[in-house]
Amino acid sequence: MAYIQDIATHEGEQVTINGWLYNRRSSGKIHFLQVRDGSGFIQAVMSKATVGEEAFTQADHLSQETSLSVTGTVRADARARGGYEIDVISLEVHHEAHDFPITPKEHGVDFLLDRRHLWIRTPRQQAILRVRHEVINAVRDFFNQRDFILCDTPIFTPAACEGTTNLFPVQYFEDTTAYLTQSGQLYNEANAMALGRVYCFGPTFRAEKSKTRRHLTEFWMVEPEMAYANLEDVIELAEGLVEYVVGRALDRRAAELNVLERDTTRLEKVKAPFPRLSYDEAARILIDKGLPFQHGTDLGGTDETVLSDLYDRPVCVHRYPAAVKAFYMKPDPAQPDKALGVDVLAPEGYGEIIGGGERVADYDLLVQRIEEHKLPREAFEWYLDLRKYGSVPHAGFGMGIERVVGWICGLEHVRETIPYPRMLYRLYP
Repeated sequence: MAYIQDIATHEGEQVTINGWLYNRRSSGKIHFLQVRDGSGFIQAVMSKATVGEEAFTQADHLSQETSLSVTGTVRADARARGGYEIDVISLEVHHEAHDFPITPKEHGVDFLLDRRHLWIRTPRQQAILRVRHEVINAVRDFFNQRDFILCDTPIFTPAACEGTTNLFPVQYFEDTTAYLTQSGQLYNEANAMALGRVYCFGPTFRAEKSKTRRHLTEFWMVEPEMAYANLEDVIELAEGLVEYVVGRALDRRAAELNVLERDTTRLEKVKAPFPRLSYDEAARILIDKGLPFQHGTDLGGTDETVLSDLYDRPVCVHRYPAAVKAFYMKPDPAQPDKALGVDVLAPEGYGEIIGGGERVADYDLLVQRIEEHKLPREAFEWYLDLRKYGSVPHAGFGMGIERVVGWICGLEHVRETIPYPRMLYRLYP
């Protein structure tokens, strides 16, 4: 058995490909079978003179997604997809598919999402998921090479990380309500106090009733946290991560980006350092451009797009008003009404891909912030312990995988960046 992705190493050899029929056309006494095996696509050329009348006739009416095995000799052909074809000597059909619902014609998005379990078999969706795979591997390699320790954090949590309005409650045995995590950050702060430099990487959940092209209710996030670190350390780490991930995708997934017709010249410009804007500078730009932006409020999607369109690479917007940031964000000693936080905005209208900053390290201030945000102090006693026993300056961020994949692939909506998207009105399949 051989895999299509390795077919170049088998030129002139007889191999068997186990896969599915993607497409078929015939020309007299020759069938041209487009076969996929999950690792790629290849054309299998089936001649009646070679395989005989019975096998040739069997292939006459095979339809899309029929599972089969083709055995034949690998031959180089510059005209072929991938540069190789297989001259078939035998064919084995495992299961005949009939009336596969996703055809080359146009389908509506709802139709395709209802059949997402089948839609992911198509070349475009396969390309996206391969880029996602590369992004995830690149993230892990980036942190592992820098001696960050992977620490898993809970999916069930007793309280909110960023307020209680966008949590999914879960019945936790008889008398207790738990919540699906919004972020692993708070637990990761504890991990950093033990191990210095850590990261968690897993699913997170936001019950925001948002229907924008940038939002999912279930998404994956990588969150590094560093002891003895400040806002500048966060920005430098974020710049390095984004540059590394984009570079890996360009280097190793050029074929997939080509399938997606992505203009990679835009991605090639993603080099650190990134331009930086203070929140006040960003607000002035938006107001000067005539946008209905109110100074002191958080940036909206349109605001992020306008700002990011000014640059050919991501831009770091820092020092937002403390009032619009989470309770754990440290105030800037030079401007106490500002938080020592940063958002990294991707270019081409893709918005925030990273958010983070320096954390409150002072016990009394953290108690005050918990009370101001009307959060249940008893749920945060363990978190307050971190400020009682050897508190240090520390900082970190979260990067959303789906938004990064959507940007790198040049997609219109993040729903294609994850195998089975969960959105406001989508919980199937």
